[in-house]
Amino acid sequence: MSRLAIHGGKKVRTKLFPAYRVIGEEEEKAVVEVLRSGILSKYLGCWADDFYGGPQVQAMEREWAAFYGVKHAISVNSATSALYCAVGAIGTRPGEEIIVSPYTMCASATAPLIYNAVPVFADIEYDYYCLDPEDVERKITEKTKAIITVDILGQPYDAKRIHEIAKKHGLYVIEDNAQGPLAMYQGNYAGTLGDIGIFSLNYHKHIHCGEGGILVTNDDELAERLRLIRNHAEAVVEKKGVSNLNNMIGFNLRMTEIEAAITREQLKKVKWLVEERRRNVTYLEDNLKDIPFLTMPKIREGCEHSYYVHAIKYDEKKTGVAREKFVEALQGELMPIELRETEGVKIGLGYQKPLYHQPIFREKTAYGNTHYPFSETVEYTDEACPVCEKVCNSETIFHELMRPYMTKEDLDDVIEAFHKVADNLDELR
Repeated sequence: MSRLAIHGGKKVRTKLFPAYRVIGEEEEKAVVEVLRSGILSKYLGCWADDFYGGPQVQAMEREWAAFYGVKHAISVNSATSALYCAVGAIGTRPGEEIIVSPYTMCASATAPLIYNAVPVFADIEYDYYCLDPEDVERKITEKTKAIITVDILGQPYDAKRIHEIAKKHGLYVIEDNAQGPLAMYQGNYAGTLGDIGIFSLNYHKHIHCGEGGILVTNDDELAERLRLIRNHAEAVVEKKGVSNLNNMIGFNLRMTEIEAAITREQLKKVKWLVEERRRNVTYLEDNLKDIPFLTMPKIREGCEHSYYVHAIKYDEKKTGVAREKFVEALQGELMPIELRETEGVKIGLGYQKPLYHQPIFREKTAYGNTHYPFSETVEYTDEACPVCEKVCNSETIFHELMRPYMTKEDLDDVIEAFHKVADNLDELR
C-alpha cells in the first residue's frame, strides 16, 4: 500500500504553518502617530530643507547608519530602486559593462540597463552560490565599470578576493544585500562591505515595511549623488551647486513617513529574527544530516549566514529520482503558510534557470528592437556559467519552513516529511 501522500497516503501535516507575523503593536502605534501628525510625506522635489524627507525618514536613516556602523543610510521605495540609484551614482556611462550574478533576482542584472550599460554574467561558486572571483576577473574588459555582488540567500560574498580584483582594475563594488541582513563577513555586517550596499524592506524579507529599500555607503560624494537620484536630481543641481552632472536625471524613489516609522520599529527586532532563523536551521540540519543524498548548505569561513531561505543540495545520482519528483512528494506531505496559502507549500526548486535565459538577455531587447545597448561581443549562452547551469538544472532545493514563529512541533513535521519521502523513494522510481 502506498505511503506517500501524492499516491493516496496520509499527509504528515494537515494544518497550515504559522504566518511570519513581524508586524506588531509597536508598528501599529508608530503608524497611528504618523497619521495623527498629518505628515505622510515631506519631501520636496526642489532644493529646500525638506529635499531630504520628513522627520521619520531622516530619523530612520540616522538609526540605520548607526546600527550598521556606516556614515550614510539613504532610504528609497524598494531595493530595486536602490540598485538603480547605485548604478547611476557611480557614474555609469552608456556602453560600459557591469559584472553581475546569474543566480539571483533579476533587478541586479537589469539595473545596468537603466543607464544603457551592459550586464556581463560571471559564474557562481558551487558551495556558496555567490559570484566566483576567478570568473569575475576573467570577464573584466577595458569597458568594465563595476561588480554587483549578491549576498545570495543570506551568504556573504568573498569580499577579500572581489575587493582585491576591484582595486586592481579600478572598479566599484555594489553589494546587493537584499537577502542578507545581519549576515557577517570577518566581523563586519554584510551590506557594508562594498562601495555601496543595498538592503530590502520588501514584505517577504527578514524585516519589512511593505515595500522599501536602504542604501549605505561611507563615501560622502556617493551618498549625495544617491540622494539626488532618489529625488528629482535635475531640478536641484543648479541651486545646490552640483558640478558632476553625470546621471543627474532623477527619479521619484522616495520612502513615505509611514514606511519609515514601521522600519524604525522593525530595526529593533532584526537581531532576534535572524537568530531565530539560525536556531531553526541548526535544528533542521541536525535532524536531516543523516539523509545521504542531501547536503546542507556550507558557510564561508569566518562568516555567519542569515538564511533568507534554506538551500539544500540534492543528489539525483544517489536516488535515481528526479529532483522535481522528490520536491513534489515533499509538497504533498506538508501544507502552505498562513496568509500565503495561494503560494502553495514553500518548498521548491530555487532559482530554476540562470538570469541570462530570460528573453531580455537572450534576444537583447531592452529598448525596442534595436538591441541597444547590448554589445555584439557579449553573448548570453549556457556555456558562460556552467556551475550556475548545474545548480539550477538539478541540484538545489529551497524552502522557507525555518522562519521565526515556527515551533519545534512545526519543524518536526518538516523533518518527518523529508524522512518519509527519503524512506519511500521506490514509489517515485
